Amino acid sequence: MEVDSTDEQEEEARSHGGQAHGQVSKSNNSGATFNTLSSLGSLRPGEIPDAAFIHAARKRRQLARELGGEAPLVETETPKKRLIGEDQDASDDEDEEEKRIRFSGVKNKSQRQKIAEEIGIEGSDDEALDTGQDEEVSRWEQEQIRKGISIPQVQSNQPEDNTVYYQNSYESQPYGSSYSMPFTYSTVTPQTSKPAGRADNGSVHYGAPISDLTPVSIDLVKKRLQDRLGQMHASHNANAKRYKQIEEDLAASESTIQQLEGSSNDNADQYKFLQEMRGYVGDLLECFSEKVPAVLELEAAMHQLLRQRASRLVQRRQDDIKDESSEFASLSNKAVMAPNLDSFGRDRAAYQEHSRQRRIAEREARRTRRRQAREQNGKRAEHNEGLSSDDEETSTDITSFNMERDRIIRECKKVFEDVVEDFHSLDCIKSHFEVWRREYADCYRDAYIGLCLPRLFNPLVRLQLITWNPLQGQCENFEYMLWFESLLFYGFEEHSTLQKGDGDISLLPAIVEKVILSKLTVLAEQVWDPLSSSQTASLVGFIHRLMKGYPTVLHGDNRYTQELLKMIVLRTRRTLDEDVFLPLYPKIVLENKNSGPYLFYQRQFWSCVKLLGNILQWEGILSNSCLRDLALDSTLNRYILSALQTTDTGEDNIPKCHKVVECIPVHWFSGLKGQQTLPQLEPFCRYLTHLANSLHRSSFGAPDVERRTAKDQIKEVVRMLGHMNALDHIITVAAELGIKDIKPLLEAKS
Repeated sequence: MEVDSTDEQEEEARSHGGQAHGQVSKSNNSGATFNTLSSLGSLRPGEIPDAAFIHAARKRRQLARELGGEAPLVETETPKKRLIGEDQDASDDEDEEEKRIRFSGVKNKSQRQKIAEEIGIEGSDDEALDTGQDEEVSRWEQEQIRKGISIPQVQSNQPEDNTVYYQNSYESQPYGSSYSMPFTYSTVTPQTSKPAGRADNGSVHYGAPISDLTPVSIDLVKKRLQDRLGQMHASHNANAKRYKQIEEDLAASESTIQQLEGSSNDNADQYKFLQEMRGYVGDLLECFSEKVPAVLELEAAMHQLLRQRASRLVQRRQDDIKDESSEFASLSNKAVMAPNLDSFGRDRAAYQEHSRQRRIAEREARRTRRRQAREQNGKRAEHNEGLSSDDEETSTDITSFNMERDRIIRECKKVFEDVVEDFHSLDCIKSHFEVWRREYADCYRDAYIGLCLPRLFNPLVRLQLITWNPLQGQCENFEYMLWFESLLFYGFEEHSTLQKGDGDISLLPAIVEKVILSKLTVLAEQVWDPLSSSQTASLVGFIHRLMKGYPTVLHGDNRYTQELLKMIVLRTRRTLDEDVFLPLYPKIVLENKNSGPYLFYQRQFWSCVKLLGNILQWEGILSNSCLRDLALDSTLNRYILSALQTTDTGEDNIPKCHKVVECIPVHWFSGLKGQQTLPQLEPFCRYLTHLANSLHRSSFGAPDVERRTAKDQIKEVVRMLGHMNALDHIITVAAELGIKDIKPLLEAKS
């Protein structure tokens, strides 16, 4: 900061007026003032000032206050920034610089620090000065602020122009930047004057000359005002939009708060209910973990009982076949064999003979009872020996079976005897989950309860189905049982509809799949007898009802259905390998139709035909390829056709062949093209052609009655060939036998 030497001389003379008695020359006063200033800066850091020093400092501050609008004595910033008029006259400025006293030791310091340095206090001595002089410094600061605010604008002396204006050359400078005050002002400086202004760093500068300013017209002012107005409108619109968005967010937040506050009670109730269900389900599973093994054990015991009875009947049939076969084979083989003795010296043959005789007596008694029953029903003439199922049991076996069955039933009732009703009654268990479904549907669906219920109800359903046996003719329909009626309307409400993806829709089909089909698979493997027409008809009829009522379960892609059908095929193959036997006797032995070998042969033949019919009952359930392999290749061509070819071609074979043809499904031939039948039936058709030729040859030289009978039998053979679409064989028979009345048959077939 710079001070004029003349002003300083006058002020120093006024402060020492009592001591001076005359006017002192300019050079002496300047030297005294300089010495006083020098003495203020000679105080070293840490040195305590004396009374004279303090008095000089007070006089210095009083001098600064009396200067009014003048700048302080000490410069507050380095004069790095050039004065505004310095660019035009640099030489004049350099002359003025030489006439001024410069103290450039203080830069960018606060006003308080500048005053402290003027009186010679540094460092921590500033605090000592503040202790006694806070009031005076504060008053001096307020006076400087008032003076700065009340500075008038200095206008140019140039003539005023009403049409041309100049840009505002006021340079905004935050007044009192040293005091951290947010206030700014600007000055208008003409070219001729150079009043000092404060820049941001506190240095003195002058405004730019008016000649360098850009002229401003009314249109430019108007345009700038319009641009400013447009910006304000855009800002207003943005703020309004933001305000509207904030209001919407606020409304949404308030709505969410109200909703959450309103649903807090529901969430509390739901949490309480789910905790109760968690405890209930945990107890239920713990109960089932103890009771399910008992249920499975009783189910296995019932299956074991049924398997023992079925095995006993099959073994008895096999023993009867062996006995009769060995009996008639011994008629042609009279070789004497050495006695076979056991470890106790007993003849095994004698013991076996005794057992055989007992079996013969029981077998004949059963046949007699069946014959008497057919006579009472008037079906004796239609029946052939071997078509009936020899499944009668002795009273001892029936009593033993019923006793064991009753024991199992009693044990079933005791399984949940020590359990409260809530944990073993289907209705009670179902009601808990129905409440869950009705009250908290989303939670119920997210927990996949619909997929868990079939497995949860599985043990209780199995317990009720332990004595259920669909192979029996009078078996109870499972759809009329209590468990089915209880679960039939699960999840159904009067005023609601089940959605397509609802898992509860498949509750009963899932139980049928996992319980019913699994039980059927076990029964087909261990209990079902393919030679029994009644059991086969019951099983086939039950599966057809399942296919019609539960199409989503009984289809080829279902794993449980595949296992069931696979077991049916395996059980049928086992019967073909182990239970079918057709004896081969010489024709001379079979000439006597009342002999034992002939009756045994007839019984075994019709038994094989019955098996063929039982196998073909599975048409529509098993695939055509599998069914043709079992019925035609493994039964007809392997057993039946071999037996027909070994016997005399007489009138007895016509009804046998007719029975075989009746068993074959008609629709197998509906899709055939040409004049040929199925490849598997070609051997049988060739036999029929041979049979027709034999009947025609046997009618030569016979009475008219026999010729007419033979002719009718030949026509019957032709009709059987036509039934099997064997048109090529019909043409061969007609050509060889000269039959002319088969043309209408050929035309109807074509």
